[in-house]
Amino acid sequence: MSLPPERAAFYLDCLRADSARLAEVARFGLAPDVPHCPGWTVDSLVRHTATVYLHKIEVLRLGRLPDPWPPDLSDREPLALYDEARSAIVAALQEAGTSLPTWTFSPDDKTSGFWYRRMALETAVHRIDAEQAHDVATPVDRDLAVDGIDEVLSVMLGGPWWAEGDTSAPVDAAVRVTADGNSWTIQADATSALVTRDADAPVAAEIYGEPHDVFLWLWGRLDDTAIQTSGDVDVVAAFRARVAECAT
Repeated sequence: MSLPPERAAFYLDCLRADSARLAEVARFGLAPDVPHCPGWTVDSLVRHTATVYLHKIEVLRLGRLPDPWPPDLSDREPLALYDEARSAIVAALQEAGTSLPTWTFSPDDKTSGFWYRRMALETAVHRIDAEQAHDVATPVDRDLAVDGIDEVLSVMLGGPWWAEGDTSAPVDAAVRVTADGNSWTIQADATSALVTRDADAPVAAEIYGEPHDVFLWLWGRLDDTAIQTSGDVDVVAAFRARVAECAT
């Protein structure tokens, strides 16, 4: 799988912009609670995001998961740590390029290009977390939000994670998610979640709305008032619970 250069540049631009915004908002104060991350404050959020960046830098450097992990960073001032890490992850991605073989959790993409998209989307969600903590939320880039919907559904939900049936939300139905002219149809049961781009197959329920709203609803950062639905409301609720098991 090869990430086109223009797409790689887009992800890096989003990563830079959203990581800078997260840093800006975090400087409003580290004490507020993060509304959709129980037990977290902005301080926790900043430290978590910095640690995610540092972890991916090591993955790119080693080509595998680092062990032991994580390092003890408790003595670091969180904003200084975050600023260092956000600069370093951009540099690490640029140095790796998009075709370097490395560890990823995707069954289909084992290249550094995977981490361009993943880090851009990780940062977008956590930027929203910081903004929601300070009640200053701004929109996610429309193109990035559509890409984020695809990642949640195709990679995180649609991966080979369910063979043992260890889900509390089997769904047992077909669901369609639609945003900005794009549709994903998910046929889920206790041991699988098959995702296709079929816009016409019969479904028990459909979820639709603006890309920003659907993306953040899938990630649990917006409630049900952000999206529109049709069909079986119980299927919608079960589907949201299933997504929460793989994207939190």
